[in-house]
Amino acid sequence: MTEASKSALAILRDPGQFQWYLVPIFVIVVYIYAVEVEKRNWSLVLAGLAFWGMDWFNEIWNGLVLHFTRHSALWTTPGKSSFVIFVGLNLEISLMFAILGIVLIKMLPKDKNARVFGIPNRWFFAVLNSVLCVGIEVILNRANALVWEYRFWNWPNIWLIIVFGYLTFMVVSFWVYDLKKISNQIAAVAVIFGVDLAAIILFVGILRWI
Repeated sequence: MTEASKSALAILRDPGQFQWYLVPIFVIVVYIYAVEVEKRNWSLVLAGLAFWGMDWFNEIWNGLVLHFTRHSALWTTPGKSSFVIFVGLNLEISLMFAILGIVLIKMLPKDKNARVFGIPNRWFFAVLNSVLCVGIEVILNRANALVWEYRFWNWPNIWLIIVFGYLTFMVVSFWVYDLKKISNQIAAVAVIFGVDLAAIILFVGILRWI
């Protein structure tokens, strides 16, 4: 098992790591959602939650990679954190993803059929922002805040990170946002979080694999 994996597991879900800076960050996240709820921007709120839920799904299977390989997850966050949820996810990152979906949706043109440089705008912004986000991850990796162990999930082989690390989140989030019926948006978000919850109950609560 890698040193990064051992470091992450050593503080995994340890409440003794709590830091007070989490409280204002949490309030900021709640405030952002409260503003959109006040405006009744339900599509935006649900799309943001869909993005967040997709990240939880990714972090669950990443934890399973460590369990089955007994070597390393695809990505690990061994650095200091107020609370490590999974080996590749701490609470600070999770709260960031809760906001990021909202930010990305706000970048979209209101007309979903509009094109940018001849490309459907949803795909244009999904690909562009995925590349930008992975660019930030490369910097975090160089700073040893985010550890990549495997060659196929590492610089310069970043295409899988772009596709499965971000693009899928954005495609699903944008799709939820563009659904015409609120009931369908709610159903989509419920499925995403339902799968997440079932996986957490099974792999964390019962089997204790991650």
